[in-house]
Amino acid sequence: MTTGRELNSADFNGPLHQSHMASTPSTRASLLLFFITFLYSVYATVVDDLANLHPPPDFNTTIISNCLKDPSLKYCTTNSSSMDLNEIFRFTIVASHLCNESNNPNCIESFPKIDLRSRPKIAPLYLSFTFFWKYCPITILSIDLSNNSLKGSFPTDVLLCAQIQALDLSHNHLSGDVPIQSFSPLTNLSLVNLSYNQFSESKISDSNFFKRFNSSSFINSGLLPSHQNYRIKAVLLLLGFPILIVLVVGCLWWLCFRNKHEFTIPMLKAATNGFSKKNMVAKSEDFAVYRGILRDGTQVRIEVYLSDSSNFVEECKVVVQLCHKNLVQVYGWCSNPRLRALVTEWTGEESVETWLLESAPSLKHRFKVLVGVLKGMCYLEEQWPEVGCDLRTSNVFLQEASMEPLIARFKVGEYSSTKKIYRFGVFLLEMMTNGREAGYVKMMYPENLVKVIDHRMKLTENTFDQAKQAIGIGLMCIDRKLGLGQIYNMITMVYESCLLSAPQSHQRI
Repeated sequence: MTTGRELNSADFNGPLHQSHMASTPSTRASLLLFFITFLYSVYATVVDDLANLHPPPDFNTTIISNCLKDPSLKYCTTNSSSMDLNEIFRFTIVASHLCNESNNPNCIESFPKIDLRSRPKIAPLYLSFTFFWKYCPITILSIDLSNNSLKGSFPTDVLLCAQIQALDLSHNHLSGDVPIQSFSPLTNLSLVNLSYNQFSESKISDSNFFKRFNSSSFINSGLLPSHQNYRIKAVLLLLGFPILIVLVVGCLWWLCFRNKHEFTIPMLKAATNGFSKKNMVAKSEDFAVYRGILRDGTQVRIEVYLSDSSNFVEECKVVVQLCHKNLVQVYGWCSNPRLRALVTEWTGEESVETWLLESAPSLKHRFKVLVGVLKGMCYLEEQWPEVGCDLRTSNVFLQEASMEPLIARFKVGEYSSTKKIYRFGVFLLEMMTNGREAGYVKMMYPENLVKVIDHRMKLTENTFDQAKQAIGIGLMCIDRKLGLGQIYNMITMVYESCLLSAPQSHQRI
């Protein structure tokens, strides 16, 4: 790796096809030939020059095709915040090198082990490649990083290879806490060796972890509890417990008697000039919306509800905790027998529905909105699964400056992920077809899409294909065939492809 020799085809004969790159034999062969042809003329060590390597022009198309054919591929199912094609490309190069460095007998067919024991010069380098561990090939069953004088904290990235059966980190200088809880998903892991390190002493609650593996796995690791230390901790606990009780009681009092999220009727009347018609921006059978200005000068959107809800305050206490750039920030509520209202940040008056009808936005801008909405939905699914959103083009607003989408209406309760995905599919189709019904779009797909795609986008041949891909994803959402993380990755890749092709000139459809 570090000799600076000229690259040859052997450098790329790696496990690129092992559940990551290609899903059929013909695709695997073409991809491998693709990488060899593109990089054969590079005269430097690939691992040292990864920063200078970039995927070829049609690499994005290959990845999208693979995800559509096999959504279970790891880079399709990951819930990462973004999908980086350069990152995936570098992963394939590192995987090829690491497979050969580990002396696997046939890297074209299999990548069963990572063996870097007693390789102190290169082991830290491979550990630093976070993108490799992120897409760890599922064929790897054994990882050996022993006797490398590794320093610092536990290399948690190796645990992303959740299918491994053996892990050896012995005879190093690792320190700090071992992420014992992160071992739980590694159900196949039966052999662990953490001996001869300087890890922090474990907690009593972690005793099940030590029962799972042989005691010889932790010799001189620093993990095994010390009875003397337990006695010291017991004394400190007896002394500190009364102080802790006082602090807890004080915090509870503060939480109960001081709530910065509650608004009063006089406060809202002052903000809206007595709920004047001049400040009313919308009204329906269920609520009225006012624009207001708080005492500190903050512009707010005040939704006054005309119907009763027994769980209103409990729901408000949940939504005020939401914090994401693609969700409307909820400042608080007013709950009174005479008035129930929700106070949020001012979003402007332009919804996505109005934007589509009046502005005829380009395909690129529509994709930007879709990506923003998906980011907000992923945040809710990961952090607040009990919170759903009423996803309609009329309930998503655009920030006046950045044009970032803001989901404005939420529902607190048990909401299935399939229902959320279905709603996004309908939302996506409305974005691409300017409100066509899903059934009609499905009937026209794929041969007659020209009849349903919003002609005001003035698509080129390239951008028409990208819009077609988006509609295909939307139809799969309606059929509930995809997970939210997969949808985000696929839409993001099509959006990036749209950005790359935007400056080019092609014949319009």
